Amino acid sequence: MELLRRAQPISTITEDPNADPSLKRTLAKVVALRAFASRELQLPDNQSYTRYADLKRPFVVWNVFVAPEFSTEPKKWCFVGVGCVSYRGFFSKADADNFAQELRREGYDVSVGGVPAYSTLGWFNDPVLNTFIGYSETELARLIFHELAHQVMYVRDDSAFNESFATVVELEGVRRWLQRNGTAAQRAAWDATQQRQIAFTEIVLNIRRRLEAVYASGVNDTDKRAAKVHLFTELRAELTRLQTAAGGASRSDRWHALQLNNAHLASIVTYTQLVPALQALLAQQHGDMGRFYAAVKKLSKLSAPERVAMLQSAAKDARKEAGAS
Repeated sequence: MELLRRAQPISTITEDPNADPSLKRTLAKVVALRAFASRELQLPDNQSYTRYADLKRPFVVWNVFVAPEFSTEPKKWCFVGVGCVSYRGFFSKADADNFAQELRREGYDVSVGGVPAYSTLGWFNDPVLNTFIGYSETELARLIFHELAHQVMYVRDDSAFNESFATVVELEGVRRWLQRNGTAAQRAAWDATQQRQIAFTEIVLNIRRRLEAVYASGVNDTDKRAAKVHLFTELRAELTRLQTAAGGASRSDRWHALQLNNAHLASIVTYTQLVPALQALLAQQHGDMGRFYAAVKKLSKLSAPERVAMLQSAAKDARKEAGAS
């Protein structure tokens, strides 16, 4: 209700001679991105991201990811209407921190992070927020395309599928936006960022696989804790090497300031786990977004194991075609 109450049409601000010129320029860019999303990506053409709201706080919500001491699978919470999700969201940082502290006392690994935006899945017209208005053009595009993708398809009880789908739409959308509207420098920076993100994700997933093997082994809890400390130390070292090699900061560099644990791994895996397979599915549809959405909606009717099996098959076929070419 606060978001809706504070929201005002973007046109009201851009036509106001007394409005902040920087805000007006950014909102004009949002208008262009919003039109591109519907026209070129076949994302919903509605009133979402046509209004602006200043919430007077740095994040719209704070998400709490939770995992057991010896598991990288996130704890889930279930709600009427949306089903079960792999995190718990709060509009207040204090509430999120208090909730996280309770679970830490119970022995869970916990991660708390501020979130600049979220989708109401089309139930309401999501506004542009002050929490992300200062982003670069590319980051604005990422966020808007990602959140609108949630309005296309949402599967109850499968956060990894939902977030991976939205991430694929986001990445494809930014690629196309830069291809048509970006400079050579922007495209080069985007390509470098994506290569670095791929390397980051591979490092994280490798450590996760090794942790899962430790947790599933028959060793005692003391040995599991020792192995856990060793692997997270190795993870931090790998991320430091990645940062040094790149010679700059990225969205993943915030991990260096964290006391890494299972919950942090759960948070990143939720958004990336099925991305390669869904990108392969998009390639099978020859980049046609409408056909891709139709294929994803068919997958949404299957059980979670059946969805994963179908996506793995798509990824396998894509690798074969790449090898043949």
